[in-house]
Amino acid sequence: MSRPLWLRSLLLGGLCLVASGVITGCAAEGNASRPVGCATASTPCLSGSATVAMQTSKGEVRFQLDGAAAPLTAGNFVDLVQKGAYNGTAFHRVVRQPSPFVVQGGDPLSANPMTPTSQYGQGSFIENGEARLIPLELRLKQDQSPTYGRELTAPEISRQLALVHQRGALAMARSADPNSASAQFYVALQALPELDGRYAVFGRVSAGMEVVDRIEQGDRIIRATVVEGGKLVKGGAAAAAGS
Repeated sequence: MSRPLWLRSLLLGGLCLVASGVITGCAAEGNASRPVGCATASTPCLSGSATVAMQTSKGEVRFQLDGAAAPLTAGNFVDLVQKGAYNGTAFHRVVRQPSPFVVQGGDPLSANPMTPTSQYGQGSFIENGEARLIPLELRLKQDQSPTYGRELTAPEISRQLALVHQRGALAMARSADPNSASAQFYVALQALPELDGRYAVFGRVSAGMEVVDRIEQGDRIIRATVVEGGKLVKGGAAAAAGS
């Protein structure tokens, strides 16, 4: 089924949503002039793989994270899980009509009961008084390391991506700036090739997709934990691990 133009071109962050002429608030923008990879990132990268168990109000979902194809993005997610950043947050955006699209959550703002629901989807993870932002990370099958900070949308290139938007793909939401992902994530409810090369896929649902299918807007993440793997490295060690 074809999707309306507004849906296909949607900025998944829920951070900067344009639909029917209405623009919602946007989270902090990244710095496009300084995209970084694992060698210089201030956040840790994932060495190897990791399994994250996410207890939701509808049941448990397990994610398998790929530290080979998306070390920085997966490392950021694991680090936030270990910090408890997702505990108590809401699934603030669920799109199933006119065709299955995404289930999105992880906005730290939504964990605060004093935050109006109208502000869900506008938050980033804050540490040391600043928003933690990571660059867009995309790896091609033939490359040893990912490309950072730019979209890869030419068909002949996007077909070579190591991780794509299949049903159950786990990816990072962001605003218009490719380097503005922070904590918000989404799960693809069906194959979404129109998002390939635009948003960073870093894992997949390995168990509990039927739970994802039951999640409704307003449901919550009770807690998330790393149950297997999850080795985090930084700087030169991270670069070596990803090579």
